[in-house]
Amino acid sequence: MKKLSPFHLAIPVNNLEKNRTFYKDILGCSEGRSSDHWVDFDFFGHQLVIHLDNDIKNIKSNPVDGKNVPIPHFGVILEWNVFQEFAEKLKKRKIEFIIEPYIRFQGLTGEQSTMFFKDPSGNALEFKSFKDSSQIFAK
Repeated sequence: MKKLSPFHLAIPVNNLEKNRTFYKDILGCSEGRSSDHWVDFDFFGHQLVIHLDNDIKNIKSNPVDGKNVPIPHFGVILEWNVFQEFAEKLKKRKIEFIIEPYIRFQGLTGEQSTMFFKDPSGNALEFKSFKDSSQIFAK
C-alpha cells in the first residue's frame, strides 16, 4: 500500500461546545485552530473540522452483515491492537454504541473489527481494523 496523505473532513454539529468536549476529551483528539463557529482537530493524523450548523438532517441506514449501518458515516482504520484498546476505552467512558465492537465478515474476505457510535450532534462514526491490512480493499 502506498503512503496515504491525511484527509480533510468538515462536518456539521448542532452544539460546538458539546462536540468540542466529545472529540477532545472522549476520543482524545488534540484541538487546533478554532473560532466561534468551527474547531479543527487532529483526528488520528487527519484534519477534522466541526462546523456549527443547527439544521442537521436525519441519519438513515443500510443493512451490512445483519446490522443497520448508519449513513452517512466516517471514521478511521486503526491497527488491530489500537482498535481493541480504543474500544475498551470507549466502553469505560460509557459510549452508547449504535453497533457494539465486533468482528464483521468473520472467516470471510475482508474480515474486520468494527464499531459505530454518534457524536453529540448525531454524526455517525465507524472505527475499524483488519488483522491483515491487505484485506482493506479485498473483493
